[in-house]
Amino acid sequence: MELVAFTALMLGCLGVASAIYVYVKSKVQIVAVLRCLGMRANQAIGIYLIQVAGFGLFGAILGSLLGFVLHMYLPSVVKDFVPIEIVPTPYWPAVFIGIVLGIIISLLFGLLSLISLRKISPMAAIRMGFETGKFQFDRWLVPILGGVVLFIFLSVYWQIGSALDALIFSGILIGTILLLFSIGKGMSWLTRKLVPASLPYVWRQGFSNLYRPNNQTVILITTLGLGTAFLATLYFMQDLLIERVSLAEKGERPNTILFDIQNDQKDELRELTEDYDLPVMQEVPIVTMRLLEVNGYNKDDAWNDSTFNVPNWAYNREYRVTYREELIDSETLVEGEWNGTLDDPQDSIFISMSQGFAENLELEIGDELLFNVQGALITTYVGSFREVDWRRVQTNFIVLFPAGVLEQAPQFHVLVTRIDKSDLSARYQQAVVRSYPNVSIIDLELILKTLEEVLAKVAFVIRFMAFFSIGTGLIVMISSIILSKFQRVRENVLLRTLGASKHQLWAITVAEYFFLGALGAISGIFLAALFSSLLGTYVFEFPFVPDPVKMVIIFVAVAGISVVIGLLNSRDVLRQSPLEVLRNEA
Repeated sequence: MELVAFTALMLGCLGVASAIYVYVKSKVQIVAVLRCLGMRANQAIGIYLIQVAGFGLFGAILGSLLGFVLHMYLPSVVKDFVPIEIVPTPYWPAVFIGIVLGIIISLLFGLLSLISLRKISPMAAIRMGFETGKFQFDRWLVPILGGVVLFIFLSVYWQIGSALDALIFSGILIGTILLLFSIGKGMSWLTRKLVPASLPYVWRQGFSNLYRPNNQTVILITTLGLGTAFLATLYFMQDLLIERVSLAEKGERPNTILFDIQNDQKDELRELTEDYDLPVMQEVPIVTMRLLEVNGYNKDDAWNDSTFNVPNWAYNREYRVTYREELIDSETLVEGEWNGTLDDPQDSIFISMSQGFAENLELEIGDELLFNVQGALITTYVGSFREVDWRRVQTNFIVLFPAGVLEQAPQFHVLVTRIDKSDLSARYQQAVVRSYPNVSIIDLELILKTLEEVLAKVAFVIRFMAFFSIGTGLIVMISSIILSKFQRVRENVLLRTLGASKHQLWAITVAEYFFLGALGAISGIFLAALFSSLLGTYVFEFPFVPDPVKMVIIFVAVAGISVVIGLLNSRDVLRQSPLEVLRNEA
């Protein structure tokens, strides 16, 4: 949820920055005229800063009211989808914080563009924007950028509560923005150098728009790339989180477990189960033991030695382990080697550990572990690490011994089966209880159904929050493209005046916006895959596997939206006469 909230906040900041950037671009001539009349540059900034603050206040109030309405009425709409009862109550400090944040974001991110008004000379009033495409450094830009960086850091810290993580996250975000900015600048320069003269005129004209004065390459690639990165990351993480809160193998999973089966009962119980035409999905022995030493350190040594990182609970808990020759389908060997049989009793015993448990104990391949198996001491060595899918409804084990070690140890067995019919389940359980009263039976069907319902509701909440932010991001990206309309009005009018046909203008627009959308989408998808891998590995501790189909869908969607909105922006120029368009712009 913190990821979704922060993504929504950053998308809002991105939308404010891009909107004010284009708004300021459209006011250059007005500021130049005011400068001719004697107005100082700082006064011009003050005028538009007041406007931006007013926009921010009005937008923040509307947003806070919308959030308040959603907070009060959304729980009643989704009450059937969430696992707990939610009683909404007004929380006015949150409304106040939302309004203040809206104003701060508007002023802070608006100043990034407004500061450029200081460099507009009175001569710009007669030069028709010739100077407006040139970037000029301003000494006030440094403290403004410092304020933006501090705001991002405090926003991240507010969400996750860790200064170190907030610093890392902020650094990655700022680095991403700089990378996208550099890609935009680089592509503008490369296009100027590499566009071949042999291209058809309309395509050459469209690509040339990427570096001509008033080009929108940098702002749109940065906006589209960052927006795509945020949205694709949310899209990928949504699937990753939903996978975490779902049970594997819903169709064929077991639903009945028998345990406390003694050695002399296991064969008879297997036969009884098969007599009822039920599958024996698992039959495993379980041996109980305790951990006495890790690399020669017992519990007291670990307590007295602050450099030894094995926690006390590792010695206090009881381990239920099994032995077998092969790994099962819920286990994957990730490090070391697994030898499932101990041929010589004098050989060293190499066991396999669950990867997550081994990381908690900071174990490495070759570490020595001494176990107490109900009075018998067994020295073992870590031979391999396994990744275990704990979501499966079956017996999984932290510690796995090879065959040939624990066969004579005190043990009991567990049998796992699946029963599809309730009447068959009742008859089978009655037969087991009559013949083997010591055996305990757990019917998991009702538990699994209840758990599935709860997890489905949690998945719905995750999807809702993710798609809410995705919708916000799409609005921001579309707004950025719509606001870029004013950058190309004069160029399109000039081409119409020189005799360009509507078909040629359509083709020029398609070429320009397709390239911008495609490059922004590719950059954003690459960054999203990188972010998802980092989040999956270090935050959710779950591997992220990129899905090429979803990446293609995102690419087509972003590039398509860019082209469609770009064409819709140009429809006024294409449908009206050049003189009428210029009068409207005036």
